[in-house]
Amino acid sequence: MIQWLHNYIPQPILFQWGWLSVYWYGLIIAGAIVIGFVLTSHLAKQRGFVLKIWYDILFYAMIGGLVGARLYHVLLEVPYYFTHPLAILQVWQGGLAIHGAIIGGGLVIYYLSRRYKLVFVKILDILVLAMILGQAMGRWGNYFNQELFGLPTSQSWGIFISVVNRPVEFMSNVHFHPTFLYEFCANLLLFILLLIMYKYKYKIVGLTTSVYLVGYSIIRFCLEFIRIDRTPDLWGLRWPQWASIIIVILVGIYWFYQKGLQKSNKPV
Repeated sequence: MIQWLHNYIPQPILFQWGWLSVYWYGLIIAGAIVIGFVLTSHLAKQRGFVLKIWYDILFYAMIGGLVGARLYHVLLEVPYYFTHPLAILQVWQGGLAIHGAIIGGGLVIYYLSRRYKLVFVKILDILVLAMILGQAMGRWGNYFNQELFGLPTSQSWGIFISVVNRPVEFMSNVHFHPTFLYEFCANLLLFILLLIMYKYKYKIVGLTTSVYLVGYSIIRFCLEFIRIDRTPDLWGLRWPQWASIIIVILVGIYWFYQKGLQKSNKPV
């Protein structure tokens, strides 16, 4: 497989039939949505959620997540989209930011949890399993689009990047770090860990969500050191790294607050 990745030239379009073009990225995202729907619905049923309500949550959370992911990406690339406004709608060509999906989906889920009088974090504990699995699958869409790759490398597992997709400063380089593959493997391991944790520790509300947020933040923080896609930076760190730091801090604050609530509710 490594040799195949080293020499293969991926194409973003799976097949074309007249005016219809089927993109790998869109097909993979659609597959991830279907798998996530089946997985989370099964777990929600086990935990006593009303499936009709759960389907509503999934539907609107998906829309909120996709809109948030796209808007977040567009805000990070304002100069480009200002001159190419129609490209904002071309989601099938890539450009979904996971931090935006977390924000957009999280806001929708919070609203629906209040509406249906459900525990917000209990919903998240199930949905993060679909999130991390979808993220793992989605990285293969990045591969076929030849985007979000890393620094040049001479290693045998480096992937070929076409000239049109190479940054100007690396035009003379041919093979680059397959950051999509690194993240796919790391996300898959995190998914397995979360699945086991949810099965045996689901009574600790918020634990699965917290491990997901911290675990993915660590993965993303580390990979940003070799990624070369455009993104704002500050004090030597790229914006996704700062977002990861903020997420870890917020998770720490959440558990500190929860610990304080437990102490205050103890009988005297």
